[in-house]
Amino acid sequence: MRRMTDNTPAEEAAAAEPRGPHGRAALVLAVKDGADLLRRRFRAGELGSLPVVLVLATVWIIFQSLNDNFLSPRNLSNLSVDIVGTGLIAVGIVFVLLLGELDLSVGSISGFAAAIFAVLNVNNGVPEWIALILAVLAGTGAGALQGFSCAKTRVPAFVVTLAGLLTWNGLMLYVLGTSGTVNLDENGLVARLTSYYFTNDAVAYGLAALCAGLLFLMSYLDRRRRVAAGMPHRSMRDIVGRAGGLAVVAFTTAYLLNRFQGLPLALLIFLAVVAGLDIVLRHTHYGRQVYALGGGVEAARRASLNVIGIQTAVLAVSGTMAAVGGLFLASRITSVSQSSGSGVLLLNAIAAAVIGGTSLFGGRGTTWSAVLGMLVIQSIASGMAITDTPTAIQFVITGGVLFAAVVIDALSRRSQEAHGRA
Repeated sequence: MRRMTDNTPAEEAAAAEPRGPHGRAALVLAVKDGADLLRRRFRAGELGSLPVVLVLATVWIIFQSLNDNFLSPRNLSNLSVDIVGTGLIAVGIVFVLLLGELDLSVGSISGFAAAIFAVLNVNNGVPEWIALILAVLAGTGAGALQGFSCAKTRVPAFVVTLAGLLTWNGLMLYVLGTSGTVNLDENGLVARLTSYYFTNDAVAYGLAALCAGLLFLMSYLDRRRRVAAGMPHRSMRDIVGRAGGLAVVAFTTAYLLNRFQGLPLALLIFLAVVAGLDIVLRHTHYGRQVYALGGGVEAARRASLNVIGIQTAVLAVSGTMAAVGGLFLASRITSVSQSSGSGVLLLNAIAAAVIGGTSLFGGRGTTWSAVLGMLVIQSIASGMAITDTPTAIQFVITGGVLFAAVVIDALSRRSQEAHGRA
C-alpha cells in the first residue's frame, strides 16, 4: 500500500528533484567549491590574472554606461591597434621585471631606433627593410650593452638604464639633427604596420579558432606528459573549459573587429610576438633560467647558471622590444620627432607590466601580463577621450590602478612567504 504523507506538492517536487551531479545540490556544492578555491588562492597569494581581469571588466562597464560608443566595433578596433606600440615595449619590461630589475631606458631606445629608421630611409634613401633591421639591431645592441654592464659591475639595472635613458635620448636628438621631425612614407612598409587590415572575415575567425585549438592542444599534451610522469595535472574538464572560454572571447573579438575594418595587422603581429615569447619563457631552458635568476641571483650563481649571459640577454630582449615598439609608435603617427619616446611612454610601459600581474620582486609573471595591463591603461585613456574627461583625471585613475596592483603584488608576496612558496 502507498504510504500517506502530509507533504505539499512543492515539497514532493523538491524531494523528487535529482540529488546527483546534475541537481541543485551539485550546483550549490560547485559554487561552494569555487568560493573555497578562490579563498585558498587569495590567502596563498595565487590569484593570477583574476584581479586585472576584474579591473578591466569594471572599466569597460563604467565607460560603456557613460557612452554607448565605448564598446563599439570602431573604438575597440582602434583600441586594439593603440595598445600595440607601448604593449611591445611592456613585453620587454616583463623580462627585466622577472629578474627583479627595472629598465628605465626603453622609452629613449624606442625613440632612438625610430630616429635611425627615419633618417636612413627618408633622408638617405636606404630601403625600408634594411633600415628597419638596422633600427631593431640598434635597440638590441643598446640593451645588450646595458645588460653586460649591469652583470659585470653588479650595479642595479635601474641605475645603468637611467644613464642609458639620457644617453640614447641624446643620440636620438643627434641622429635627427636640426630637422627635428621626419615624416614617413604613408604607403611604406612601416606606416602600413598600423594601417593595414585583413578585410576578409575568415582571417579573424580563423585566428580565433587557431588560438583556441592551440591552447587545447598544448594543455592536453602537457597533461599527458604530467600523467606519464606521475605529476599533478589539470583535469580534462578544466582544459576544455579554458579552451572554450578562450574560444568565446576570441570569436567575440573577431566578430566585433569584422564589423569595422577587419583584423588589424598590428594586432596579429602583437599577439604572435607575445605568444612566441611566452613559449620562450615557459617552455625553454633559457626561460627557466630567467625565472630561476629572478628567484635569487646568489642562488643562481651557486647553481652554476650563466648570470652574466642571462642578464645580458634579458636586457637585449628589452632593448629589442623597445625598438620594435618604437617603430610601431612611429607608424601610428607616420613621423618621428624629438619628442619620440618621451612623455608618459616609459611610465605606461612599466605600469602595464605591473598592472598585468608581473611581480616587482622578480620570478613571477608572463608576457600576457603586459597585454592585460596595456588593455587596462589604454581602455582608461580611450574612455576618458570619449567622455571628454580631463587628462589629469586619467593620470589619477591610472596611478590609482597601478598603486592597487603594487599593493596586491606585495600582499601576494607576503602570503606566499607565509606559505613557504616565495
